[in-house]
Amino acid sequence: MALPEANLETARSLGLEDQEFEMIRKILGRDPNFTELSIFSVMWSEHASYKNSIKWLKTLPREGEHILVGAGEENAGLVDVGNGLACAFKIESHNHPCAIEPYQGAATGVGGINRDIFTMGARPIAQLNSLRFGNIEKDRTHWLMRGVVKGIGDYGNSFGVPVVGGEVYFNDSYNTNPLVNAMSVGIMKHDEVVSAVAKGAGNPVYIVGSSTGKDGIHGATFASADITEDSANDIPSIQVGDPFMEKLLLEATLEVVKTGAVVGMQDMGAAGIICSTSEMSAKGNSGMRIDLDKVPLRQENMEGWEILLSESQERMLVVVEKGREKEVEAVFEKWDLNCQIIGEVIDEDRLYFYRHGELIADVPASALVLGGGAPQYDREYREPAYYKEFRKFNIDDVPEPDDLREVMEMLVTNPDIASKRWVYEQYDTMVGVRNMSTNMPSDAGLVDLRGTRSALALTVDCNSRYVLADPEVGAQIAVAEAARNIVCSGGEPLAITNCLNFGNPYNPEVYWQFVKAVQGMGKACRRFNTPVTGGNVSFYNQANIDGKIEPVYPTPVIGMLGLLREKNNQMTIPFKAKGNMIYLIGKSVNDIASSEYLVHYHGIEKSPPPYFDLEEEVRMQQVVKDLIRYSLVRSAHDISEGGLFISLFESGMHNGLGFDITTDAEVRKDAFLFGEAQGRVVVTVSETRETEFIDFMVKSGVPFLALGHVTKGEIRIDDISYGFICDWKKLYDTAIEKHLEDD
Repeated sequence: MALPEANLETARSLGLEDQEFEMIRKILGRDPNFTELSIFSVMWSEHASYKNSIKWLKTLPREGEHILVGAGEENAGLVDVGNGLACAFKIESHNHPCAIEPYQGAATGVGGINRDIFTMGARPIAQLNSLRFGNIEKDRTHWLMRGVVKGIGDYGNSFGVPVVGGEVYFNDSYNTNPLVNAMSVGIMKHDEVVSAVAKGAGNPVYIVGSSTGKDGIHGATFASADITEDSANDIPSIQVGDPFMEKLLLEATLEVVKTGAVVGMQDMGAAGIICSTSEMSAKGNSGMRIDLDKVPLRQENMEGWEILLSESQERMLVVVEKGREKEVEAVFEKWDLNCQIIGEVIDEDRLYFYRHGELIADVPASALVLGGGAPQYDREYREPAYYKEFRKFNIDDVPEPDDLREVMEMLVTNPDIASKRWVYEQYDTMVGVRNMSTNMPSDAGLVDLRGTRSALALTVDCNSRYVLADPEVGAQIAVAEAARNIVCSGGEPLAITNCLNFGNPYNPEVYWQFVKAVQGMGKACRRFNTPVTGGNVSFYNQANIDGKIEPVYPTPVIGMLGLLREKNNQMTIPFKAKGNMIYLIGKSVNDIASSEYLVHYHGIEKSPPPYFDLEEEVRMQQVVKDLIRYSLVRSAHDISEGGLFISLFESGMHNGLGFDITTDAEVRKDAFLFGEAQGRVVVTVSETRETEFIDFMVKSGVPFLALGHVTKGEIRIDDISYGFICDWKKLYDTAIEKHLEDD
């Protein structure tokens, strides 16, 4: 089969811009052939090069006392968690594959992020995910949700890593393009880190794991384009996963690392062989000579460019110290995995690829990668017209509800708030028996660090409605809420990874959202001392709404790592006993902006983000940390979607306990109960420690308010009974299932 001509028209069809085609010609000193053009198209795609985002990403804080590996230096971030242990963690998106084939899209997203962790020499011990779907009434949403959740569950359960946390939201903006962000967390000793580097002329280059097929070709390019009605034709760009093969690869990889024979290793994710060979070579200031005839194939008649760009899963590229080949091969033979030498490291900035004895591509490794020859752009951005419209909102224009019970029922059954048990019951949360949050939930997932007195605290957070309303403030809130969840669990925030999901970067209003969100994230991370260790940018997420292409809500998901230094300080959400006093820590504000209550009860979607003050948030969180450390509180739960009422309800339902509270006369009742002003936490205090608690709070200077006390099961607000917690819990537990049960 004759290959297409490598001309400007072909370059455009591969997603390259006109000036990029000229850049390629200049780099090579000649016209590229089709294989070389394909190489540049995937490596210079947004997904691989971050060409439209890297300049802003570089403004984020990346240094901190716990950081062992800087952002972008390795496959994942690496943080010191004490006791000679390091934690590797990262979050990435698999949005576009899931929009087309949700099961395999989600499954391979989980597989890929886990490989990023164990290629560094870390054993994955926990997973989290952040999911966004469209209108829950739509059949397409049901199809996407069922496929994504089953894909995550089937792969993760088979691979043997528990899901310890996550979030699920629904909004029309995600009708066409769901967001599926997967986070993996692994543990290793400091001295076992493996770098994704190729160096040492003459060292053999191995491909290990699965055989290579035609799945996932141009997947990186596919991830860097808009989803359209014709995207279903891109099914060949969707990879197919095999969790059992990945489990073998995990064990073999960790075993081969212990031989000491490995020079460098990298997962073959987006862009496959070409990505691994170029990035490892560029990092080691070297190159490679690769014979594609030696790559184990599972399909016949594959062209050289197809082998190079294939994104077949469960594969790794490994550079081994020359003379120690037999040690490495013995390990992979034991695990019954392919282990084939396909080339060698060379001492020049060049990648030579051969097929059937012919040189089919000759490109400089450095020209392909981020930080090397890959282009970097400054895109135009401007404030959207809606931004000023949202700021015109006035709470006085919104009538207070006559029936609080009606609002409560609406919130408890709201899919954004209601129990996600339909989702998490499909995940194995107990495999590996490290999960400390299964029987007594905390605001963050807690994962035991065996043999130590410590545990990891993990969370993923983002309210995209807040980010839409004000990207800078909304991103700060996402960081603050993640930190709040860590703190309410007894932990100390250490670092973040992020998954930045936005629309088309060539849309100036979308790019404004991105820029402002990055600025807000950076400001909050500096204040919380949580540097950014890496992550993922996913542009081109959009939906067709009433015939008009609209971007998804800007969704910068924050994956935060914290450390519970003493497991005995674990703090949990549930009320513990009837009669315990309930307190609100933080400021009560007359605010209902961007709340679930405002949007879903009053139908008002245009409003600014809820009240937020970064300095107040920092002070409040420090006080909660101290309260937990001094054992002055028995439970802690942050206030987020649904406001104070939902926080109280969620605190009571686990043990079947209710609450009797009095609202603040100086704040509107709907704002007090259902507003989502930030910087607030609900705690309970035993009667015997109440005086100490009050003294401590008075000295701290942080606002606090006595709300009432825990009851045996009744919900009472201002001396009015709203029934019993067990009845409300039934509504909460079954709300999402009722939407899906008719399928």
